[in-house]
Amino acid sequence: MDRRQFIKNSTLTTAGAAVAGQSLLATTAKGEKGERPNIVLILTDQQTVNAMSCAGNTDLRTPSMDYLADRGTRFKKAYCTSPLCGPSRSSMLTGQLPHALKATINLPEKHGYWKPDVKIMGKIFKEGGYDTGYVGKWHLPVPVEETEFHGFDYITNTLRRDWQDASIPSDCNDFLKQKRENPFLMVASFINPHDICEWARNEALRMEPIGQTPAPEACPSIPDNYAIPNGEPSILRQQQKRSLKTYPTMDWDKDQWRQYRWAYNRLVEHVDRYVGYVINALAKNKMLDNTVIIFTSDHGDGNGSHRWNQKQVLYQEVVNVPFIVCDPRQELSGVNSQQIVNVGLDLIPTMCQYAGIKVPGELTGEGQMPYVQDAGKSADNKVTVIETEFANGIQSFGITGRAVLTGDWKYIVYSEGEKREQLFNLKTDPGEMNDLMLSGKYESTVKEMKKHLEKWCRKHQDAFGELIPG
Repeated sequence: MDRRQFIKNSTLTTAGAAVAGQSLLATTAKGEKGERPNIVLILTDQQTVNAMSCAGNTDLRTPSMDYLADRGTRFKKAYCTSPLCGPSRSSMLTGQLPHALKATINLPEKHGYWKPDVKIMGKIFKEGGYDTGYVGKWHLPVPVEETEFHGFDYITNTLRRDWQDASIPSDCNDFLKQKRENPFLMVASFINPHDICEWARNEALRMEPIGQTPAPEACPSIPDNYAIPNGEPSILRQQQKRSLKTYPTMDWDKDQWRQYRWAYNRLVEHVDRYVGYVINALAKNKMLDNTVIIFTSDHGDGNGSHRWNQKQVLYQEVVNVPFIVCDPRQELSGVNSQQIVNVGLDLIPTMCQYAGIKVPGELTGEGQMPYVQDAGKSADNKVTVIETEFANGIQSFGITGRAVLTGDWKYIVYSEGEKREQLFNLKTDPGEMNDLMLSGKYESTVKEMKKHLEKWCRKHQDAFGELIPG
């Protein structure tokens, strides 16, 4: 799909916002060879990896996300660093792990909470010669007004309020229109489909209404992994009972879950429309052909799998997120189904690769450009770890967990409970229904996964290493 076709198709679902886009794109200038590209990072909130039509989901339509995938590389094995907004965003914007940042739960903005040596994405790119802009949801424990610290000279629309997403494309366009001599980094940070939290509580949505929910039989089917898997650590359902506002779904039947899935899809479609507006703003300002666009989300949503809504747990639907890198300067596209990406750690190094900026020495993530340019390529034996800490708002429950991913294997361990561990082979059991800890036949695999976790904890000074079962 070329850029003209994107504009043509996007008008079908974006209320005509791009009607004039065809002529704009026809005059978009190519970036000069060797010129450093602009970087645009588009974030959604609470979007699971398969909540895109380009991922094969036929229950929704996402032409804007599909456009980026058609012109870039979509990763299937991208994971958030922590399945909660604040910790995940803290990690993505610094390249560090939540426990190292002391940001393992959602935190308020506070002057001086992070030491001055913590470098935020905006600061890294500003020092690298880029103009910097940030529009939308913030959710870092850093005051927005401290621009010298976070490095985003243009920062706006960060306050949580109604209709916030609708304003983001216009604010992005204002940033793009500024006269400049330098390339730019711009972050467009959307809230939806996070409004599914309000929908589940039968509260008014903060963004757009989605209309009357259809009868269950007209809604998506329940997922194949709807059932709670045998041997699930009891601590998970205990956390649900402690957070009824977060998890009002405990006693739902299948019909209610089907309607939840319908509502979630509509919210994804809403944010996809605004993603399209941001792409159109780049085209309107004749910047699209020299701008690398990275699309991802801070974490996923249970979406009815294992009868879970929202986040915090370490199941795939919650931790596996979209990650698309679109470089219009190169004629490439593909799906990388093997490379494991830790978005929190790998995002900044990847952006720095494209920008020609030296990665700060304290960051341990890896740039993903080689795996973008060759979608069939993956790093041998890569291991990554996901953190979680159960909380209700800013109140921690003191229950933590880690998930280790390498190859097709996933090992999960929580800090408390009689049964704390789970082991899944994601190739043969992508829905995580067959906990291999119960079979007694995978002791060597479990031992190896524990070694990976112990090594990770030593490297990253993670105290969870003391909680790994012997």
